[in-house]
Amino acid sequence: MNRRFSLVLAGLVLATLACTSTWESLSAIPTLESRQTTSIGAGTSPVPTLATGAVAPALFSTGDLAALYGSVSPGVVTILTYADLAPAHDAGLPIAQGTGFVIDTQGHIVTNQHVVQEAKEIEVDFPSGDKAWATLLGTDPDSDLAVLQVDVPADSLTPLPLGDSGAVQVGETVAAIGNPFGLSGTMTVGIVSALGRTLDSERTAPGGQAFTAGGIIQTDAAINPGNSGGPLLNLRGEVIGVNRAIRTEVFTVSGDAANSGVGFAIPINIVKRVVPSLIARGSYDYPYIGISSLSSDRWNLKILEELGIPHDAVGAYVTCVTPGGPAEAAGLKGAAGCEELGLKAGGDLVIALDQQPIEDFNDLLSYLITNTEVGQVITLTVLRDGKEVELPLTIAARP
Repeated sequence: MNRRFSLVLAGLVLATLACTSTWESLSAIPTLESRQTTSIGAGTSPVPTLATGAVAPALFSTGDLAALYGSVSPGVVTILTYADLAPAHDAGLPIAQGTGFVIDTQGHIVTNQHVVQEAKEIEVDFPSGDKAWATLLGTDPDSDLAVLQVDVPADSLTPLPLGDSGAVQVGETVAAIGNPFGLSGTMTVGIVSALGRTLDSERTAPGGQAFTAGGIIQTDAAINPGNSGGPLLNLRGEVIGVNRAIRTEVFTVSGDAANSGVGFAIPINIVKRVVPSLIARGSYDYPYIGISSLSSDRWNLKILEELGIPHDAVGAYVTCVTPGGPAEAAGLKGAAGCEELGLKAGGDLVIALDQQPIEDFNDLLSYLITNTEVGQVITLTVLRDGKEVELPLTIAARP
């Protein structure tokens, strides 16, 4: 595994849509440098419902963070990964390190996909001092999630309660627990600094761009290499996100990305949809409609006038429609071919999905991820030539 990872922040200009419900090194967190980001077996049982973990404690005060830490830290683990063939001088040393957390008494542990992506063997270290080899049950490169399982007694596991990322508010106090730079059991505190960010997934769409993960939580709680896969917690000790990436232009003397106060976490509501499928069959099918979009959060007056969009309009502007995809079958109109460069007029503006207003591309992504399934028929409302048009669309799985 590389000592530094590079991820591109989805939606800087164009983002490829193909989602459903939602989802460094020692393992360093991927970082986003200036306008760029640094960042197996499957069962056959039906998809289970992911339990919400232990009963959440009462609300902790910001002056009682020690009690919060004492409540949840036993469920936060260190993850070490090993390669089959390591150089002689590195024999026995892990190739990467990250963080994970226990979600049930069956030994299931959630972490990031990029933490374990090159692992041949995976070790899980508990705060109690116990260590166990883990089996990788499944990974999802779109949400950057992975599920491990360890064979340990149920009474030695501390499942963390899962919250509701849909109820999270900007300004809310949060805590991150993990293993930055290998310093296990570290807690940092901050706030939710923004909601609804997008990040590129680890997979490439048919048109060559990366698929997009939406609904990402932004926080200023200090997150550093090694925090990847760890929990972002509210003051009830509930997990509201899985720490994934940071945006930074600062690096340590060893070349690791350093915290800049801008970190990103996968919302727990995406985890609740993806993880049961990873446990049951090792993968997850994301809903896919097959468009590229310029979101309204990237608009300025000059762009609006060039595209012929009203100054007060909001929505997801369709820059291109993937040939052969669900959007093309539904009659959605893109501004140009997906291979063409530059921003052009003439595309549909998606303003609602199943009568739910769409203010930007992330809204569209988030709705698909959290409210739809592959095979479901949805209704897109688009603004085309100054008129509203409704288009039924059947969602497919990401190719």
